[in-house]
Amino acid sequence: MKKVIATTAAPGAIGPYSQAIDTGSFVYASGQIPINPATGEIPEGITEQTRQSLENVKAILAEAGLTMDNVVKTTVFLSDMANFAPMNEVYAAAFNAPYPARSAVAVRTLPKDVLVEIEVIALR
Repeated sequence: MKKVIATTAAPGAIGPYSQAIDTGSFVYASGQIPINPATGEIPEGITEQTRQSLENVKAILAEAGLTMDNVVKTTVFLSDMANFAPMNEVYAAAFNAPYPARSAVAVRTLPKDVLVEIEVIALR
């Protein structure tokens, strides 16, 4: 089973991909950049960008009937590893223990020149 998850409460895909795919056991959410779905705007700074990216993740999970507590793995892409500490503060507040497994990597650039992108895998 492969079901597309789509919601207008998160930014629409800007390419040939789905916001998320539900396999029945897992939901694989595409990386979320900090676009406010209501306004199309991107907030300033790593703290607000991380917060918006996580809100977008929450909206996609909600469409699938899940919460952040269902997340088992995340990948955080940062345009600058100097932003790790402030990103981590916002990230920590979005999850409850036991925290999901996580990778955090610095990349050269991200779509729309944002500072952060976050993707998740959630267990149903």
